[in-house]
Amino acid sequence: MASDSADPVSLFISIGLSEQKAKETLKNEALSSALKEAVIQAQGVMGAEVDKGTGTLLYNLASKLKEQKRLGFLAGYIAHKKISTDLQLNAALDYVKSHPVDPISVEEFERQCGVGVVVSPEQIEDTVEAIISKHKELLMKERYRFNMGLLMGEARSQLKWADGKIIKNEVDMQVLHLLGPKTEADLEKKPKAPKQKAAAENEKVEAADGDVKLEGKSLMQQLRGEAMKFHKTGENYKTEGYVVTPNTMRLLREHLELTGGQVRTRFPPEPNGILHIGHAKAINFNFGYAKANNGICFLRYDDTNPEKEEEKYFTGIRDMVEWLGYKPYAVTHASDYFQQLYDWAVELIRRGHAYVCHQRVEEIKGHNPPPSPWRDRPTEESLLLFEGMRKGKFAEGEVTLRMKLVMEDGKMDPVAYRIKYTPHHRTGDTWCIYPTYDYTHCLCDSIEHITHSLCTKEFQARRSSYFWLCNALDVYCPVQWEYGRLNLTYTVVSKRKIVKLVETGAVRDWDDPRLFTLTALRRRGFPAEAINNFCARVGVTVAQTTVEPHLLEACVREVLNDSAPRVMAVLEPLRVTITNFPAPQQMEVKVPDFPADESRGSHSVHFSSTVFIEQADFREVTEKGYKRLTPDQPVGLRHAGYVISVQKIIKDPSGKVVELQVSCARADSREKPKAFIQWVSNPLRCEVRLYERLFLHKNPEDPSEVPGGFLSDISPNSLQLIEDAMVDRSVAGAKVFDQFQFERVGYFSVDPDSTESKLVFNRTVTLKEDPGKI
Repeated sequence: MASDSADPVSLFISIGLSEQKAKETLKNEALSSALKEAVIQAQGVMGAEVDKGTGTLLYNLASKLKEQKRLGFLAGYIAHKKISTDLQLNAALDYVKSHPVDPISVEEFERQCGVGVVVSPEQIEDTVEAIISKHKELLMKERYRFNMGLLMGEARSQLKWADGKIIKNEVDMQVLHLLGPKTEADLEKKPKAPKQKAAAENEKVEAADGDVKLEGKSLMQQLRGEAMKFHKTGENYKTEGYVVTPNTMRLLREHLELTGGQVRTRFPPEPNGILHIGHAKAINFNFGYAKANNGICFLRYDDTNPEKEEEKYFTGIRDMVEWLGYKPYAVTHASDYFQQLYDWAVELIRRGHAYVCHQRVEEIKGHNPPPSPWRDRPTEESLLLFEGMRKGKFAEGEVTLRMKLVMEDGKMDPVAYRIKYTPHHRTGDTWCIYPTYDYTHCLCDSIEHITHSLCTKEFQARRSSYFWLCNALDVYCPVQWEYGRLNLTYTVVSKRKIVKLVETGAVRDWDDPRLFTLTALRRRGFPAEAINNFCARVGVTVAQTTVEPHLLEACVREVLNDSAPRVMAVLEPLRVTITNFPAPQQMEVKVPDFPADESRGSHSVHFSSTVFIEQADFREVTEKGYKRLTPDQPVGLRHAGYVISVQKIIKDPSGKVVELQVSCARADSREKPKAFIQWVSNPLRCEVRLYERLFLHKNPEDPSEVPGGFLSDISPNSLQLIEDAMVDRSVAGAKVFDQFQFERVGYFSVDPDSTESKLVFNRTVTLKEDPGKI
C-alpha cells in the first residue's frame, strides 16, 4: 500500500493515468490533493494495485466533486466496487449535491445510484426484443436507414444501470437477425428531406405569449426554464460556490413556503442618473426571466446615497421600465428597509463579524490598504461607537462600520456603513448613516425573497461576500448570477461623462437624441419594441458584448417598416410650377399609409399647380445612372399618377435654380419614367433635425484611440438643423413621439419641442444602412 509520502506522479500513473496526464494533474493543487486522498483510500481497500477502471472513476470523482467532505464517502463506494460505472458515479455526485446536510440516508443513496442492482442478460434480451417489436413495421420499411439511436435511447432509459456496450451488442444482434445482412440498397445514402424555406432575416412572428420572435430564439425562449442553466427555486445549494450552513435547508424550506416556489427577480438601479442602452439589457433580463418563468420582478431603487439622488431620476427610471413594456410587481426602495438593515448591522457586530474603524476613506481605498488597527477592538466598544455614529456624534469620513471578510478580488473588510449628513429624499433627517451597496444589496434581496439575483459581470467579485453576509446573519440567502454587460461603440454611457457633455454644451441634456440613454432613444424615435428585439438578438450572454450601433438601427428599421405610416416630405424644397395643371383648382390625392398593404388605411394630400420637390431630385445635366428629373428626362410624381417634364429653368442672380416650370401628363398615357419622386403641395413648414454619430472614433474613451479624451472627439456634423422643411398636411395632428416614414428620406419622430404653429421632427434612422458606416 502506498504511503502519504509516495511520489504523486508515480501514484497517479499506478491507477492508469499517462505520465503527461499525471504531471498535468499535479499542476492543479486542489485536484491533485483530492485525487491523492481518494487513491490512498482505495488502496487501503484494494491493496497497492488499483485497476484502470477504478482509477478512472477515482479521477472523475476528484475532478467533478465540489464538496470535498464527501470525497471519502464516495471513494469508499468506488473502492468496494459498489459504484462501478460513470452512470452510477454521476448519479452519486448529483445525490450528494442535492443533499448537502448530514446525515445522508445510505438506503436512499444506494437506491438512487443503482448500488447492488444487477441486470441479467435475459432482462436485456427481453427489453430489446420488446422495443424492436414496437418499431418493427418502420424498421422493415426503412431497414438500416432507420434511426438506430432511437432503439438505444429507449433501451437505456428502461435499463438504466445496464452496461451500454452490452445493450448495443444486443440491439445490433437482434436487428441483424430481423433484417439480415446489409444489401447494396442499404448502403446508399438516405436522400435528404427538402429544407423548409427559412424565414426572411427581418421577418417576425407573434408568439402565443405576445413575445416577438426574431432571427434565432426570442428573448422569452432564451430565458425560459432550463435554457439559462440556473438553479430551480429552492435548490440554491446546487449552485457552485453557494455556502451551506446548518440553517440553510430550514431557511430554504421557509422561503419556499412563503413564495410557493415562484421565481422572483429584481431590477435595482441607483436613482442618480438616467438609464442607458446597457440598462435595457438588464431590464429585459430581470423582468424577462421572471415573465418567461411565470414569476415576478421588483423595481427596487438602491437609494443609499442621498447626495446624488433626485426625484427626476426616480420617475425617469420607472417611466423607462414601463415604456419598455414591463410592469413591476412592486416598487420598493432600499430605504424601506433602513431600520432592518441597521438592526442587522448591530447583530453583525454582536456576532464578531463587523467593527467600527477610524481609518479615513482615502486610507482604505484600493486593493492593498494597510490593515485596520481597530479590527480586533472589543465588541461592546464597536456597539457603542456604532450607536454614536447613528446619533451623529462623528463627522463625515471620521468613522465607518466595516465587515470582517476578504472579497474575491482580495479587497479586505469592505465598508458596511458610512456617515452622510445630507437629508434623504424619502427619510429626511431620520438617518445620518447610510449602508453601502456591498452591505445593502444581498440583504434587500433576502428580505424580498429574491430567487435569482441577476447582475452584470463586474459584480462577480462580490458573489462570495454576498453569500457570506447572508450566512453570517443566518438569513435566507438568494443566489447571485452574473451576465455580460452590453456596450455600444461610438458612445459613452458613464453618468459622469454625460454630465460633462451637457455642461460643455456638446449635447443639450440627458435626452439629447445623439446619446444612448433610453430617454434619448425614445426622443429620437426608437420604438421600445425595437430595443427589446435588439436585446434578444444580442442574446443573454455571460461574456461582455460590444456591438456596433447599426445593429440596433437595423432592429429599429424592422419595427418602423411595419408600424410607421408613410407620408411625403421635402427637406430642401425646390418650387415646381405645372403650367398645364389638369384641373381648375387643387385636387385631392389618396396616399396609402402602407403602400405594401393598402388595406391598412390611407390619407389625402393636396395636389395643385405648385408643388415642391427635393433639390437633389433635379439636375441641369443628365449624368450616367441619374434617373430623376433633368431637362431631357421626365420623372413621375408618387401617388399622383402624373409625369412631369421640364419646360423652363428659373435662376436667381447668383445662378442658383429657384424654380422649375414643367408640363404634366398622365402616367398611363406615356412611357413609364425611370423614377418616381416624392413631392408636397400646400404643405406644412416644419423643422427637421438630422442626427449622426456624436463621436468620430469607435472607442472615444480609449486613450490609445483618442489621446485628447472623449470631449475632443465630438463630431462637428453630429446634428444638422433644417428649419424650413416641408411635409404634407396629413401630419398636422401628430403628437409627440409619433413616428412616420418620410418616403424616400427616412424614419422620423415628432420631437417634444414641437409647438402648435410648427412641428419639429427628429430623424430616427435612414431608410437603409449608410454604406459609409463601419
